[in-house]
Amino acid sequence: MDRAADDGVLDCLVIGGGPAGLTAAIYLGRFGRRFLVVDAGEPRAAWIPVSHNIPFFGEGIPGPRILERQREHAGRYGTRVLPGTVTELRKAECGGGLVGFVAAVEERGGARRTVEAKRVLLATGSVDVEPDLPDLPDAVRRGLVRYCPICDGYEARGRRIAVIGHGKRGAGEAGFIARTYGGEVTLLTLGRPMDDLELEERERLEGQGVKIVEQPIAALDVRDGQIAALRTGGGQELRFEVLYSALGLEYRTGLALALGAEHDAQGALAVDAHNQTTVKGLYAAGDVARGLDQIVVAMGHAAVAATHIHNRCELPTEDEPDEARQSRTG
Repeated sequence: MDRAADDGVLDCLVIGGGPAGLTAAIYLGRFGRRFLVVDAGEPRAAWIPVSHNIPFFGEGIPGPRILERQREHAGRYGTRVLPGTVTELRKAECGGGLVGFVAAVEERGGARRTVEAKRVLLATGSVDVEPDLPDLPDAVRRGLVRYCPICDGYEARGRRIAVIGHGKRGAGEAGFIARTYGGEVTLLTLGRPMDDLELEERERLEGQGVKIVEQPIAALDVRDGQIAALRTGGGQELRFEVLYSALGLEYRTGLALALGAEHDAQGALAVDAHNQTTVKGLYAAGDVARGLDQIVVAMGHAAVAATHIHNRCELPTEDEPDEARQSRTG
């Protein structure tokens, strides 16, 4: 059964088809809700070569396979995934006195449509800031540089590891890897001085065996789909078995911010216990929501949000005008 027919107001519009969005689709489908998933086709999970911390997949599972299995699962409940991008989202009356959302959608083939929904779940994720390596764009997307030591650091324990980063974020991740997984850990700042690193933090890193290389990287040696060596501007050759990027994330939160949703200092959206943002009726799950950026956490966010959406779907949102609320509640 397709619960997302073209006509009428949806119970929920899910924006994003990664682990969070597809988990929400599974829940909403099983609740019998009328919804649509709009997916731009750029989930961060697709970059994962193999993840070993997803429950029930002890041997590891690649990110693309996670998404494939989720799509298959969601498809059992009539989930419809529309390839496209939501270019605008605004609050508006959607019929029957309900204040909901109106979304402008640009489909992958260029067609445009308007979608009305009582509630919206934002699961648009984030993008890793790519390291500025010589003649090597998109190193993270291409799998040459990893981005999640929580996901696969266990498999790298005891090896020669480089962390690309600077400032407190870079120092924090290098320290985390060193104290958690051991091995030889080097922090590569790509020419950024670590002047803002307090003496106590520097001493702590040194105590954990972390080396700091502040020279820029002038050349790379890429062999067999791996970065075999890096050469600094001073001619020093550095060899590592695993490279991680700790340059941070760019959160895809533009739609929520345009509606006035609050966010933290890093840019992730503030949510309540139901994963609802400060814009009533707008929910966030996965990387865009404040919290630990992990697939299992994203799935948990989506389950909580979808259940609350289901339970509240026939009720007005808390920020509807009083007259609209009264007319709908009697």
